[in-house]
Amino acid sequence: MIKQGLSPFVATCMVLGFIFLYAPILLMILYSFNESRLVTVWAGFSIKWYVSLFSNTQVLSAAWLSIEIAFITATLSIILGTMAAVVLVRFGKFRGRTAFTGMIAAPLVMPDVIQGLSLLLLFVLIQQLFGWPGRGALTIIIANTSFCASYAAVVIQSRLASMDRSFEEAALDLGASPRQTFFSITLPLIRPSLIAGWLLSFILAFDNLVIVSFVTGPSATTLPMVIFSKVRLGVSPDINALATIIIVLVSIGVVVAGLVLQRQAADRLKMQAVAG
Repeated sequence: MIKQGLSPFVATCMVLGFIFLYAPILLMILYSFNESRLVTVWAGFSIKWYVSLFSNTQVLSAAWLSIEIAFITATLSIILGTMAAVVLVRFGKFRGRTAFTGMIAAPLVMPDVIQGLSLLLLFVLIQQLFGWPGRGALTIIIANTSFCASYAAVVIQSRLASMDRSFEEAALDLGASPRQTFFSITLPLIRPSLIAGWLLSFILAFDNLVIVSFVTGPSATTLPMVIFSKVRLGVSPDINALATIIIVLVSIGVVVAGLVLQRQAADRLKMQAVAG
């Protein structure tokens, strides 16, 4: 069997593509250790911008608020996305299925500006009628969940549709109730998609700027809003340090999630081999 390698053209395109994607990130990481405030001037290695960052209470409070909002949003999105995926995959045809499918898919294609403006009008109307909720962390969570749940539903639906149902049928034949089968068989089998959907929802909620800028209030300022306001005044080295820390944390999370998913896949193959 002859192994064919990549052609020089394909290899060149891949190298140029990776350089285009990752060279700016590496350059930003490099200049986060720059002694000078000027981006174009290298004045020597220094970690003073990291020290300055950890003494900046505004950035730290905004980062912690963004993490809390993203965590709650991702959890709610997984719950709602799983429910929507089960309805679409297991309930077959029912009245209103087309409308329900369109409602799930709409946030995926609708511009963020339209979503943010519509949610703003909704929250203003509700506040005028009932005096609640005031724009802040709660409205940000509701707004983020409204579109993150659609991403989670798509991820979970694809896994649920391709899953082998023989395990569920065997559990039902052995006397398990549908509820027991769902929590003991179905959820463990679709766990990789739940983890992937949760991580995707977390990143989308953590990184959201456009929609959050519409629905937030003076009491809730997220990290993307702080970064955007600082960058408008010029590139600041402490923002480079902050972005570097976020990249490192995200990279660690991706590696850990990949290892977990790989282990889950190996366990699933063992279960299938034993069942076979």
